[in-house]
Amino acid sequence: MKNFSWKVAVVAAVILTAFIYILPTIEMKLNGRKDPALWPYKKVNLGLDLQGGMHLVLEVDTEKAVESTMERITQEIRASIRKERIGNAVLEQIENNRILAKIKGEKSIEQFQAILDKEFTGLRILSRETNDGVLNLMMDIPDKEADNIKKMATAQALETIRNRIDQFGVSEPDIRRQGERRILIQLPGVKDTKRAKDLIGKTALLEFKLLDEANDPLEAERNEKAPPGSELLYQEREDPETRRVVKTPYLVKKRALLTGAYLTDAKVEIDSQYNEPYVSIKFDKKGARIFARVTEANVKKRLAIVLDDKVYSAPVIQEKIPGGEARITGNFTDEEARDLAIILRAGALPAPVNILEERSVGPSLGEDSINKGLNSIYIGGFLVILFMVIYYRNSGLIADLALLVNILLIAGGLAGFQATLTLPGIAGIILTIGMAVDANVLIFERIREEMALGKTPHASVKAGYERATLTILDANVTTLIAALVLFQFGTGPIKGFAVTLSLGILASLFTAIIMTRLVFDYLLINRKMKTLSI
Repeated sequence: MKNFSWKVAVVAAVILTAFIYILPTIEMKLNGRKDPALWPYKKVNLGLDLQGGMHLVLEVDTEKAVESTMERITQEIRASIRKERIGNAVLEQIENNRILAKIKGEKSIEQFQAILDKEFTGLRILSRETNDGVLNLMMDIPDKEADNIKKMATAQALETIRNRIDQFGVSEPDIRRQGERRILIQLPGVKDTKRAKDLIGKTALLEFKLLDEANDPLEAERNEKAPPGSELLYQEREDPETRRVVKTPYLVKKRALLTGAYLTDAKVEIDSQYNEPYVSIKFDKKGARIFARVTEANVKKRLAIVLDDKVYSAPVIQEKIPGGEARITGNFTDEEARDLAIILRAGALPAPVNILEERSVGPSLGEDSINKGLNSIYIGGFLVILFMVIYYRNSGLIADLALLVNILLIAGGLAGFQATLTLPGIAGIILTIGMAVDANVLIFERIREEMALGKTPHASVKAGYERATLTILDANVTTLIAALVLFQFGTGPIKGFAVTLSLGILASLFTAIIMTRLVFDYLLINRKMKTLSI
């Protein structure tokens, strides 16, 4: 009796836990709430095929990552040339991924070569010519290093996009790599597709650059050509009355004094004077030192805050700014400010991404799929329940009770583990209904065989469970291994099927071997039944 009570407590605890986890989903369905109001605040998540959402296939422009690396190396070489005071040296980036260096004078050539040998040993020399005391040196990155940069760009883009989506608040997104340069994204439940695309696809390269105040930006705009060392960028502002976008041209220095690589935080705050949201940013220790040095050296000059080649603001530096904090203003709405803070916190993409495929799944299609899937469960479950009652009589009712508990445990497991229910997942539930009953059929047939030999009902039940349990375990464990392999290596619909199949197998083992045995023991031992209806 002590052993029996202990088993009853375990079974009751498992069923109660499953019910508690499924309760918020039931409450949401009944009350139409968007968020569950009951502990533990978890619900069954529906996949893209059931609740609708957004499907994107992106391609990372990995060539741009190589170009950016070459541009960074070019800037570093120029900085070394200035530091070593090498005269008559000109560097030019050509064909986007090559560097052409022209150095005049034997002493300058020796100094330049010393810089390359000391700091830039990874560069490959493509050609080297000396004419009239002028060295023409063509360099690039070795193919192996370029391939590595491309692979890292895709991997970093994947992680950056995942961080942005996590902060955006999408439940159970599916983000994975396809091939060498493509990224597949599925966002269940997303309604505002434009906002999601802007959040995912924005490169978010933050740069601080000085304005070129010696030249006229309007003249550069007319000539469609910026002076050497500068570039023409625009600030876009929307007129609140006419809703027209006004573009203001700025001439800014090409060289970035500071980038968003040193950012540690970005958050939305409200300007107390104008009651408008802005994004407050904070740098790490190194970034704070650079920012303080830049502002100290350029007092009374204008510093442009540039994000993805767009000027957000260009304030005048009044004094040295210690502490490593700045603000980005731009007539933001609350939503725009929040999204900008998200992408800044998540980091910049290493290269631009292009949308190759975009597909939206409407919620009505998902609702229709849910209804058809549920109807399949109802019809299949009813036929199975009817068969068990007709063929196994009262024992069939015990199996039917176990089947209902089985479905409850699957639903509770989906909610508890925050797994996603997909259309193939519903197929997995239907399959486990048949598998759960199959285990009871094996046990009942064994019991019938024992009773045919003249054993008492209690002895028949005991022998039936002992002999059938090993067979049931063998069959279910092998299926569970296959389901776990599908879950590990499968994607999308396959993984959804593997989730419900795995939960169903574990639930059917629990209900068939443990729960139904307890019911039989209660009837035969506690209630002292002399006959068994089977």
